Amino acid sequence: MSVFMRWYGDDVKKKINQAQIKALRDSVEHLLTEANKTNPYREGTLERSGSTDVDEETMQASVYYDTPYAIRMHEEPGLNYTDPKARWKWLELTVNEQTNAVREYIKKSLEDAHR
Repeated sequence: MSVFMRWYGDDVKKKINQAQIKALRDSVEHLLTEANKTNPYREGTLERSGSTDVDEETMQASVYYDTPYAIRMHEEPGLNYTDPKARWKWLELTVNEQTNAVREYIKKSLEDAHR
């Protein structure tokens, strides 16, 4: 009796890796969109400076705002924000609030990869 078996391990690894990258990209874009809803807004410069980055090699992603005053706006609770929806630590709070949504992006991407 003989058994024939075909191994698709490399294809599976590649598909899962692509799903992980997609999940990271979708997650950070979602976080940026949600963070922009509560960032301090006056003229929109801070919001427009928001961006995301995904490093496919290390499988790390980031959401950031790239203005000289972004850190100060994020970290100083006493600043007078003109927008009533604005809050200090808006990015940190958004990440904490959106944990389940990020998990869902990861779950969905991996489920799609297994189909």
